[in-house]
Amino acid sequence: MADLQCAATLYVARHAEAEYESALLSDCGGSLTPRGREQARALGVSLRDARIAVVHTSPMARAVQTAEIAAAVLGVGVQVREGLREFSVGEHHGKEYDAALFDPTFTRWLAGDLAATVPGGESGAEVVGRMREEIELMADLYRGESVLVVSHGGAMCAALPQLSRNLPGDYPAGRPLGNCDVVEAAVDADGLVVRAWAGERSAGWA
Repeated sequence: MADLQCAATLYVARHAEAEYESALLSDCGGSLTPRGREQARALGVSLRDARIAVVHTSPMARAVQTAEIAAAVLGVGVQVREGLREFSVGEHHGKEYDAALFDPTFTRWLAGDLAATVPGGESGAEVVGRMREEIELMADLYRGESVLVVSHGGAMCAALPQLSRNLPGDYPAGRPLGNCDVVEAAVDADGLVVRAWAGERSAGWA
């Protein structure tokens, strides 16, 4: 990056632990468990020294609840952003949850085949595209500031490596993001550089 002082610093977090109204797959729902609420508070506490300007969040309930709890700790506002939502379950809506339903498509996304599509849902290119729009907006609005972004593990793992200048697309393979795990990144007009992935840093990262 040309000038990291002008970059926005993003702390992109997966939502806290949630429970669901049904065991069947859906594109909505999810309410934080008591443990999830503690995770969200701990997320806010962990970022007290980061001088967070605002929290942007996915519109999904589990993410909004995480964002509101963390924002209350940080004393900042929350903005709901549609582009930060999880990828759609598509034709799997109403089926019993099974990660294997999405593994073939997700594996292709990590390998760079962004044309692959969840049946009846989004392609990798669509997920990456809407996440790109949100990240570029934050780069413009919050130059030199820090933002907490609450999103979802699937969307984060699919999009962030593809958008970064320093990670291979398959970086998330074997590195799943737990609840409230954070990907720290700097972003400006030159693009996005990951500084830490769920606490993991590399000597070659900015």
